[in-house]
Amino acid sequence: MHITRYVDPHGGAAVGVDSNGRITPLDDVSSLGKLLRLPLSDIRARCEGTGGGPAIGRADVRLLPPVDSLMEVWAAGVTYRRSREARVQESDRAADVYELVYDAERPELFFKSVAWRVTGHGEQISVRGDSEINVPEPELALVLNAHGETVGYTICNDVSSRSIEGMNPLYLPQAKVYLGGCAVGPAIRPAWELADPYALTIRMSIERSGDVVWDGQASTAELRRNLDDLASFLVREESFPEGAVLSTGTSLVPDLPFTLVPGDTVRIEIDELGVLKSRVAGGRDDMRWVVAAADNPARACPLAEDRHIGSVR
Repeated sequence: MHITRYVDPHGGAAVGVDSNGRITPLDDVSSLGKLLRLPLSDIRARCEGTGGGPAIGRADVRLLPPVDSLMEVWAAGVTYRRSREARVQESDRAADVYELVYDAERPELFFKSVAWRVTGHGEQISVRGDSEINVPEPELALVLNAHGETVGYTICNDVSSRSIEGMNPLYLPQAKVYLGGCAVGPAIRPAWELADPYALTIRMSIERSGDVVWDGQASTAELRRNLDDLASFLVREESFPEGAVLSTGTSLVPDLPFTLVPGDTVRIEIDELGVLKSRVAGGRDDMRWVVAAADNPARACPLAEDRHIGSVR
């Protein structure tokens, strides 16, 4: 079972449950944010007792990012040893900052994106025009409800400008938060259906001009942090009335000086969650479609392709 956000036959956004190749709309659920206002027990009852409108074939559905309304995307940093090593490597003048946070009780948490800036499966991510080195970061992401409970899991691509962050850790917001810097999808795997989130293989490949120029895999078993602890720190002094996505860090970081270039395709796969595939754009001008479509749930990415959930299982 997956909780999906998709374009309905009337051109609007809908939320449904995907099971056995058929997506059944959830009655009276106008957005994921509204669903995430509910306690976990109620969300599970709604999803397992779907009795909405006619089911739609999986292959006939165009996906939307599983983030909407008042939802936000946050992220955790330096949660894997490989991430710590990469941050130290790129930040000669502030390496101690990353060494210290890796072992500290308090995790690094930072804001990543509001809902309207998030792109989904088959859409675009972007590289900053003022950064020499830009990389994808494949991450397991928690989907939290308004009560701070983990409702499910999805994939986040926490795109990062390594050269900007490497200049000074205080530049982290510019390295992490920009138009085209966050992709989430393809859907949400409910927490009650995932037996062990610490036993998932994460795979990423980067294709350029038809050739794979980078690939690798890791496991969530390598996580330094406890997922419940990360969520607890996020909601400790903050409220999310319609839930949030919390990306939990990466252990797959290409070695310097590798960088994404426009035209690359990034493919991220996590066991039981599916595939998140993105095409790399060349900066803000190429991402103006996101701004223009902020109020249109059925927005069309100029290079959108392969966006049916049937292609990501």
